Amino acid sequence: MIILTLESTCDETAAAVVTDQLEVLSSVVASQDKLHERFHGVVPEIAARAHVERILPVIDEAMLKSGKKLEELDAIAVANTPGLAGSLLVGLVAAKTLCVALNKPLVAINHLYAHIYACRIASGEEIFPCIGLIVSGGHSSLYHCHDPIQFDYLGGTIDDAAGEAFDKVASMLGLPYPGGPAVSKVALKGNPMAHRFPRSFLKDKDRLDFSFSGLKTAVRYEIAGPGRPDFENVKLSEQQIADIAASFQEAVVDCLVGKGQLAVKRTGVRRLCVGGGVAANRNLRERLEKAANDDSFQLHIAPISLCTDNAVMGAIAIERLKAGLIENLELDVVPGLIRQ
Repeated sequence: MIILTLESTCDETAAAVVTDQLEVLSSVVASQDKLHERFHGVVPEIAARAHVERILPVIDEAMLKSGKKLEELDAIAVANTPGLAGSLLVGLVAAKTLCVALNKPLVAINHLYAHIYACRIASGEEIFPCIGLIVSGGHSSLYHCHDPIQFDYLGGTIDDAAGEAFDKVASMLGLPYPGGPAVSKVALKGNPMAHRFPRSFLKDKDRLDFSFSGLKTAVRYEIAGPGRPDFENVKLSEQQIADIAASFQEAVVDCLVGKGQLAVKRTGVRRLCVGGGVAANRNLRERLEKAANDDSFQLHIAPISLCTDNAVMGAIAIERLKAGLIENLELDVVPGLIRQ
């Protein structure tokens, strides 16, 4: 069984060809980082227009690299939730068009579930049931993943996602976009104990939620003070920038690791799987490994190549196809987060 998977939920246009044995025949990703760099974040309209320009060339390249013809595909899969509405629509229209032209079934992909499935692809072994922790630019969520299809929402951010916080703090510190890698690099030279930033809900054992808005505000006040948003007039030394970056990163990691551990303890599921762009953060990976050793639970973290948005993780569609879960052409995009 061979399927083409499409990913256009945010600002990466991606396509991959995978088999039901989870063999990756090809993977192509077109990044938009340069387009959004000047804005220090993703601009939805720009993202959607870029997807329109890139979706067909990306699909064509993925098929060429796979050595397969369109007629050899058994299905077309596409991420239709969650994400930016305009971006999602581009991928969905492309997938529907291929399904009509080739008379192939359409399979829907939940982008968040796919991030966890990246751990399954990389490990080469069964990972379900598990606790899924997705940490990205738009999401910070915990799920009880019974199997590749049934995910129960446990908790998540009530405001900003971890990745979004990294981008905004990077902007405040005058660091380049995307903010995650920039903050992480600078933090290597900083003291993570220089500033004691807030860790919302960390000590609350009754909820599995995150909140990073207050943390961003605390960093803002540390840089410019209350009521002084003009960062251009604030001159920080390289060491001050490094210390703030390291202290901010430490606060985010404390929250993510702490709630991940709590989810494992509360559910009794002794396996934690982590995916999403922020999962590429070295400090987070090291702390998660230590937590797994200390608490004796199994840990799977998506390889860095599968942390940021890609279409390979869309191989989760194989599981839905095997279960007979295919869609009709009335399938629509669902931009918001479905908590089910």
